[in-house]
Amino acid sequence: GVFACGDDGVHFEAFGVIRTVFSEKRAVPRQAVLASTVESRIELSPKIFNNPEHSLEGLENFSHIWIIYYFHRHPNHTKAKVAPPRLGGERVGVFSTRSPHRPCPIGLSLVQLDRIEDSKVYFYGTDMVNGTPVLDIKPYIPQYDIPVRQVELEFNNSREAPDGEETSVLGSVPSTSRLAPIANVSIPSWVLQSSNLNVEFCPLAATRIQALGITQASIVDVLKADPRSVYLRTKYGSQTYTFGLGDLTVTCKFDDKKATVTVLQIRNDVDTETALSTL
Repeated sequence: GVFACGDDGVHFEAFGVIRTVFSEKRAVPRQAVLASTVESRIELSPKIFNNPEHSLEGLENFSHIWIIYYFHRHPNHTKAKVAPPRLGGERVGVFSTRSPHRPCPIGLSLVQLDRIEDSKVYFYGTDMVNGTPVLDIKPYIPQYDIPVRQVELEFNNSREAPDGEETSVLGSVPSTSRLAPIANVSIPSWVLQSSNLNVEFCPLAATRIQALGITQASIVDVLKADPRSVYLRTKYGSQTYTFGLGDLTVTCKFDDKKATVTVLQIRNDVDTETALSTL
């Protein structure tokens, strides 16, 4: 079955996988919003539903969705503290971070829905590695998902509709009602400390992009937030860095003093393999 619970723990069976351009963990964006131009897709498996496309009916009416998934490339992490990249090596409690190194390695991403084709869900905003198992999909509803205080909000008969049959909250709000922000929402200052590197392309790389017919946006999205680990940044400083992006291998050079990263080379691995096979 999809769910099982016993003395040895709780077990879920993924109902699909996420297909992305990141075949390895290296350079995967740390948050989905950092790769808003990178498109990915969820492929539903027919093992759970006889007609998996039926489970997606109505989802096309939402602009954004939550994806809950399993960090399958990260083993269970039982240490109580982790070192987020933004803290430069300082450790904090794992539950005060979004680190994938967790006792229950489950990920949560808010992404922009692009389109639905049969049993495939296409979206923008990618912070998962290719082949990531999907545990759930939920629509993003700002009235529920943004911390607000509902003022003079009246529900029909003062009770919620049955689960799965929710009525429209906006439709039940009187014209005099309003949604007021909660004043005490707060986050630690280190969360807001993010890299914003200047991304440049050398002439050779710029020419190569035009020849391949691709855009710079996806490469810029990956590099501007500095995908390097704290270990790489502190031990090696300015360095040459290589990562995969679909069929492409991108080589770049970081200049930490100037807060700049220059793309030096873009290679199409498919073309390279084809050329080698003809030798």
